[in-house]
This record gives sequence, structure tokens and C-alpha cells, in this order.
Amino acid sequence: MTTAPALLRPDGTPVRVLVVDDEVNIAELISMALRYEGWVVETVHTGTKAVAAAKEHQPDAVVLDMMLPDFDGMEVLRRMRGTDPDVPVLFLTARDAVEDRIAGLTAGGDDYVTKPFSLEEVVARLRALMRRSGAQQAATSSLLTVGDLILDEDSHEVRRGGTEISLTATEFELLRFLMRNPKRVLSKAQILDRVWNYDFGGQANVVELYISYLRKKVDAGREPMIHTMRGAGYVLKPAAGS
Repeated sequence: MTTAPALLRPDGTPVRVLVVDDEVNIAELISMALRYEGWVVETVHTGTKAVAAAKEHQPDAVVLDMMLPDFDGMEVLRRMRGTDPDVPVLFLTARDAVEDRIAGLTAGGDDYVTKPFSLEEVVARLRALMRRSGAQQAATSSLLTVGDLILDEDSHEVRRGGTEISLTATEFELLRFLMRNPKRVLSKAQILDRVWNYDFGGQANVVELYISYLRKKVDAGREPMIHTMRGAGYVLKPAAGS
């Protein structure tokens, strides 16, 4: 899995994305994928809150579910465009009829994906929309640093306290995901979807197995950085004093 350069707003700050979906699990998975890209994400679950959030946060792009509990995505889009006529909008729809797609695009949506979709497709489409609207690729460092743990995304080298740690490709992707979200509790479902591209549910034992592999390499003989939050997931945070 490759990671594209981060996108920035013209003023050099991270791009902001509003995710609107009444299915909380889907909204959270999309949000995690977008935060993994280095973007600032706001999540809401109704049309009313979407319109208010768009006005308050002025996002650079919106991921908008067509079917919401209060009013539909096209009405949300109409109200958003009253405040910001140019914000790019990516529709999510469970409908795949041609007339529904045409209706969304005619209403002013910029693109759409049909459920079920891959998170990679959502990210790729958003990147394309935001580049067209002026977002720029960031010339950022390839280093991720949490406490005394350093991961180089380009060379795939990992060091802790100056000591090199050898990881398999999957261990590296798992550690990168943890380090991209320091101090954030990540559920097994989120880890499965991002690292293994599995739908949430099932196969959680593979996460436990690879967390144990990582602990033996990253935490062995040292103050632990990888912690289990029972019933919630896992979190990586700097060791005390590092």
C-alpha cells in the first residue's frame, strides 16, 4: 500500500473535509481513512448538522450521503452551495440507477461513489476533486515520530532509541497506521479495514496476532508504547520520559 503526498490548502494548512453519513460506522471508517491522509475531518450524521458544520468549518470538500434521516443529500447540497458555491462534493449513494446518478450531478455534485465502495476509491476521488479546486501536494518529511520511535515512510526503516527494528511489510503498515494516529484508540475494525482492507467484523484475531508481533519488536525490553484498551482497541503513545 503506497501513501501519496499530503494535500495542503493554498495557505499551507491541512485540507478540511466534512463527512456526512447517518451510518455511524461508515462515517467513522471514512473519517479514519481521511485522517490517515493528514486531513482535518469533521463528521456529522444529519442534513441539518451538515449545513451548520459546512457554514462553521468551511470545508475544502464534502463527502455527502444521498439518504439522510431529515432531508436528502441534494437538499443539503443546495443549502451548502448557498454559503459556498464552489465547495467540491462527493456523493455517496446506495442507488446505482443511471437517473439517480444524473440527478446528483445535475444538482451540482462533483462526483459520486456507489455503496459498497472501497475507502481507497473515496480518498482517490476526493484527491482529484481537491486538486482541481486548488489544493497542493505537500513537500513533507517522510518521517513519523512518536516519542523515541521513528518510522521512515520512504526507506521503510524503523528505529527506537536509535536501535534499528526489522519489520515485515504487514507489521510496517500496522505500525505506520498506529503512528499516524498517536494517542488515538483504534478499534480492531478500523485496523482491519485500513491495514488488511477487510470489511469490519470478523478476522479480528489477525489484528491481535500482529499487535503481539509488533510488541515483541517495538516494546521488548523497553517501556511499552502499544497499549490495549479493553473493549475498545489499541493505542500507541510515547513511553513515559521519552
